Amino acid sequence: QVQLVESGGGLVQAGGSLRLSCVVPGSIFRISAMGWYRQAPGKLRELVAAISSGGTTNYADSVKGRFTISRDNAKNTVYLRMNSLKPEDTAAYYCNVGAMGLSTYIPGDFWGQGTQVTVSS
Repeated sequence: QVQLVESGGGLVQAGGSLRLSCVVPGSIFRISAMGWYRQAPGKLRELVAAISSGGTTNYADSVKGRFTISRDNAKNTVYLRMNSLKPEDTAAYYCNVGAMGLSTYIPGDFWGQGTQVTVSS
C-alpha cells in the first residue's frame, strides 16, 4: 500500500491563495507523473492539474492561469499553488500517482486522503 500524505487545505476568501502539498514515497515519486484532482459535493472527481516526471504540466481550463503544479524531487513532494481562488473552487482535493500519456494524465490506483478547500464569497 502506497501512502500519500496531503496538507495545506483550509478556508480562504475569494481572491485568496493556498498551497497544497502531497508527500509521496521516494521509491515511486521520481519515476511517476502526479496529478491533483478535486471533487465537490454531488459532482464527479475531476483532474485539476498534472505533472510528468520530467516536469511537463497540463491544467484544466477552469484553473489555467490561476493554479500552478510543481514538484520537488529532493523532497518527494508535489505542490499545487492556487491563486485568485473562487467559490467554485471549493472541493476536496486529492493527489494521485499515475502516468503521463501523449496528451493526457492517466490516474493510478494510489490516492491521498484528501484535503478540503473552502472558498467563501
